[in-house]
Amino acid sequence: MAAADQSELTFEQAMERLDSIVSRLENGDVPLETAIELFQEGMKLSQLCGGKLEQVEKKIELLIETDQGFQKKPFTEVNEDKGE
Repeated sequence: MAAADQSELTFEQAMERLDSIVSRLENGDVPLETAIELFQEGMKLSQLCGGKLEQVEKKIELLIETDQGFQKKPFTEVNEDKGE
């Protein structure tokens, strides 16, 4: 799959393709060259999915109830919020 084609995939499509690649690689009956190509494609899909998740996280805002009412708070990972 070409890089331009991958960037047009939705998150769900990329995850389905990644799942398919993992299944083929786990099966173990693909030639070495094919396995390397599948691995490389899988890494690119993994990066694509990670990037799409980061974009969504930036859009998410949490509403926190305070004494003054609800306030918007940018989304942060749970560990970041607790200082861990």
